[in-house]
Amino acid sequence: MSVIRSVVAGAGAYLPARTVTNQELATQLDTSDEWIRERTGIHERRIAADGEYTSDMAIAAAQEALRSANLNANAIDLIVLATATPDETFPATATTVQARLGMTRGAAFDVQAVCSGFVYALAVADNFIKVGQAKNCLVIGAETFSRILDWSDRTTSVLFGDGAGALVLSAGRGEGTQADRGVLTTHLFSDGRHHDLLYVDGGPSKTRTTGVLRMEGKEVFRQAVTKMSEAIDASLSACGLTAQDIDWFVPHQANQRILDATARKVGVHPSRVVSTVAHHANTSAASVPLALVTAIKDGRIKPGHLVLIEAMGGGFTWGSALIRW
Repeated sequence: MSVIRSVVAGAGAYLPARTVTNQELATQLDTSDEWIRERTGIHERRIAADGEYTSDMAIAAAQEALRSANLNANAIDLIVLATATPDETFPATATTVQARLGMTRGAAFDVQAVCSGFVYALAVADNFIKVGQAKNCLVIGAETFSRILDWSDRTTSVLFGDGAGALVLSAGRGEGTQADRGVLTTHLFSDGRHHDLLYVDGGPSKTRTTGVLRMEGKEVFRQAVTKMSEAIDASLSACGLTAQDIDWFVPHQANQRILDATARKVGVHPSRVVSTVAHHANTSAASVPLALVTAIKDGRIKPGHLVLIEAMGGGFTWGSALIRW
C-alpha cells in the first residue's frame, strides 16, 4: 500500500561563536570543572553574543538545511519553529525567520514544548505532510537559554547553552512498512502535574517579566529516564521493532548520566548513542537537531539508517520519533 512519508531532505545547524568553559564558570560560581563534568558530562557550552537572537540562529541553521536540500525558501510550505526563548512575546519567531529567508508563501508558527519542542515540531510537520497540506517543511529548534538563567545558581546555570538546528522534511512515497525512508512514527506525551519540577518563574500574564529557570534536578532526572524510556518503547512497538534494530539513538542532550541511564534501560548499546552534551550542553529544543547534524556531518548517520530521537522538557512534555534516513 503506497503511503506519503516525510523524508529528511536536508539538515543544518548553528552555534554561537563564544565558548564558555567550565573553568570560566568556576571563576564566577562555587563550582569546579571536575564537579560539573562528574555530574553532567558537560565540558563547555556556546553562548549567544549581545544582539544575537533566537531568530538569527534559527535562520543560519535553516539556510544550511535549505542548501543541503538544494531548495530555495519559496519551495517551503511550512516553518515550524520549536523554542521556549522567542525573540518577542509575539509575533512568532518563525514569522521573522520566514521574512528574512525571503519566503513569501505558506505559513510559519512556533511550537512551545521546551526541551521536547523539536520532537513536537517534527510531529506537527510530519502530519501536515501526511495529510497533503504541505510538501516541504522546515523544522527548526532554536534557543537562547542563556537569557533565562539565574547565573548565580550553580545547579542550573552550568547545564545550558545556546544554538539552533534544522531539518527539511519533504513528501515522499513509501510502502507503509518500517523499511520506508522518512518519519515512521511519532509519539507525544505531557503531564502538567509536574509543573513545579521544571519551570520559568515569570511570564507576561503572571509577572510581566521574563523570569528565570527553576529546577528540582534529582526528581527531573528520575522522571526523565522513566518517561523517555516509555516514549522510546512506544515508537519501537508501533513499528514492530526492538532496540537492537536501531542504528543510532539521538536523545535530548540534557545530561550524560541521563543519556547513559536511558540507553541502558531500553537496551541501546553505548556505541550507538550520539552524544554532544560535552560540547553543547543542554540547548533545549535545539539539542536533538544539533546532535543529528553532528552525526550526519561526521558520517555516522547514513542513508537507510534507522534513527531514534527522544526528549523530555518542562511541563512535563516528552516524546519520541523513528526516522529512516
